[in-house]
Amino acid sequence: MKPGQLALDLVLEPDYRAEAFAVSEANAAALALVNRWPRWRQGHLLLVGPAGSGKTHLSHMWTARTRAMRLEPATLSKGLKAVGRGAAVLVEDCDRGVDEDALFHLLNRAAGDAGVTVLMTAGKAPAEWPVSLPDLASRLIATETAVLHEPDDALLRQVMEKLFRDKRTPLSPGVLEYLLDRMERSVDYARRLTAWLDREALARKGPVTRTLAREALSVLSS
Repeated sequence: MKPGQLALDLVLEPDYRAEAFAVSEANAAALALVNRWPRWRQGHLLLVGPAGSGKTHLSHMWTARTRAMRLEPATLSKGLKAVGRGAAVLVEDCDRGVDEDALFHLLNRAAGDAGVTVLMTAGKAPAEWPVSLPDLASRLIATETAVLHEPDDALLRQVMEKLFRDKRTPLSPGVLEYLLDRMERSVDYARRLTAWLDREALARKGPVTRTLAREALSVLSS
């Protein structure tokens, strides 16, 4: 088996379980707000953060807890009829274009007495969305918002240490520090990186060294 062969088609299924969500200062406040459901101001919450910060993981956790229905932002009006009393609704990537009239109607229902709760996600704050409906723009600006920041070293280290520990993967001194200084800043990338290194270390019957770490970074960035 050639070095690197195992990694060429490496595809990991994301682990969206609550116990797999690593917590640090970058996401603790957002996690607390999401977990405060259903006691959200006006019945809805906006989750904002850059790619790789954990929006998808948190939204999956919330959906599993609430059995929420997922509605597509651009075709939101088509799903509104299915939103009954007490329903939980997830609308992701709202900043990429949304049915504005339908979203305004949905948020009004959440703020009313229908017991509807809505979790929205976006990569940018509402002031940067291409919204033309004034009433919706005002409602979004006033929306309770949970902010996820780019994963910090503490979070990424926590994720990788747990994954290596679970696999009992031996590490040479300084390898984690080497990776943290050079890797992509996302939890998903950290999972793919540790999986690659674990499989290669096992195939080569040795620890994860800086040389192997350098190879992993090169392969996964190509």
